[in-house]
Amino acid sequence: MINLQRTQMFVAVADTGSFTAAAEALGLTKAVVSFNIRQLEDELGVTLLLRSTRRLTLTEAGALFHQRSVVLLRDAEQLQDDVRANHAGLTGELRITTTPEYGSQVVVPLLAEFNQQHPELRVRHVSSSLHADLISERFDVAIRLGTLADSRYHAAMIASFTILPVAAPDWLAKHPVDTLEQLAKADWIIHERLPSPLRWQVKASSGELVSFEITKAPRLYADSAQALMAFARAGSGVALLPEWLARNALDGGQLVSVLPGYTFAQQGIYAVYPDAQHVPAKVRKFIDFMRARVN
Repeated sequence: MINLQRTQMFVAVADTGSFTAAAEALGLTKAVVSFNIRQLEDELGVTLLLRSTRRLTLTEAGALFHQRSVVLLRDAEQLQDDVRANHAGLTGELRITTTPEYGSQVVVPLLAEFNQQHPELRVRHVSSSLHADLISERFDVAIRLGTLADSRYHAAMIASFTILPVAAPDWLAKHPVDTLEQLAKADWIIHERLPSPLRWQVKASSGELVSFEITKAPRLYADSAQALMAFARAGSGVALLPEWLARNALDGGQLVSVLPGYTFAQQGIYAVYPDAQHVPAKVRKFIDFMRARVN
């Protein structure tokens, strides 16, 4: 049976490249660390480290053991957190950031329910259209919509949603849109935070994928979907909105779908968290909770 404490010492030595540095990081003496590494090598029957006066080098077996040990220690820590959380419930603080619209409409009600299930857990929600630096601003998780390109973070997909072009009935009556060409030349209200707001790929009712590009220079821009919807309801033109946000206005007749025979690409709802070896139980449990509720 592998001794996890000795394995942890070995990983510290391999990561720091020094018995002294590993001992300082673990709060132990160099002699204790050195003794336990020798014991670990004896138990495994292999040499893990080649020692010289200048540096330490991992053997082939040591490199393999290090790679697997990192996973083993992470899983052991995660198991410990899960058992504690299952016994005593979640504690501490969950710091989460979302966009204003999706936060108020979807995430905050879910956070309230999640908090009722874990009364010892403090919840801090920050609403912002800006993409926060999760590490420097100490957020545990961010809920983001659309597509992701930031490789510094891990992302768990929660669900997907439909986006559709909408306009006020009075505007559409004055500016009929029956083709993609007419839609491309319409008065568009643009979300300025999108990476390519003027170019999209749409699917026709036949299933054919078609490239779509807005050709008329837009006159209205906004940095939030809520503002786009307000412009559209005021009769300013066409806005591309999430179906979950526009649904009430569509059902109430304040907005109508433009060219419903064409479908814009589905967008994702993601839980984004810092790229770390260990994901706290509070984050994993909230992601699982939200995925179950949203789907």
